[in-house]
Amino acid sequence: MKPIIDKTFKTIEIILMISLFLMVALTFADVLGRRLFNTPIYGAHDLTEHFMAVIVFTGLPLLTAARGHLCVDLLDGFLMKDSLNWWHFLIRCLVAAALGLIGYQFVIAALDATEIHEVSHELLIPRSYMYYLFAFGSFTAGLASLLPARHHSDITSEEPI
Repeated sequence: MKPIIDKTFKTIEIILMISLFLMVALTFADVLGRRLFNTPIYGAHDLTEHFMAVIVFTGLPLLTAARGHLCVDLLDGFLMKDSLNWWHFLIRCLVAAALGLIGYQFVIAALDATEIHEVSHELLIPRSYMYYLFAFGSFTAGLASLLPARHHSDITSEEPI
């Protein structure tokens, strides 16, 4: 099971890196086109918007698996005891339920977007695909919250993709 999870996370990381690179390259080219030639790239705003969404919702499962969310540690001295492992499990289950609910709402939004043919403003890209991606990212993050925490040292960079 661990090799499947590792390959899944590696695939998500690759999608995240490619999206970030494409967004940066597009923004760079658009700014150059605007400043030097007074000709922006048509649809750059739409594409940047979509790339940002891909980055957020593909990064969410990775962040959740690494337990990288912002935390306020006011009660850590009390809550981080071994006797409260049941509490940590309960919190992970609540996080998974909340992310599952968010994913469910995105599935509903995707179905609605398909029904009304919702598209982006400039390039007319159907929004339903993005909503399905958001749902998938939320569901995957919910599952990741139930798994043991992944640390950067758990992942070796020498493995081939």
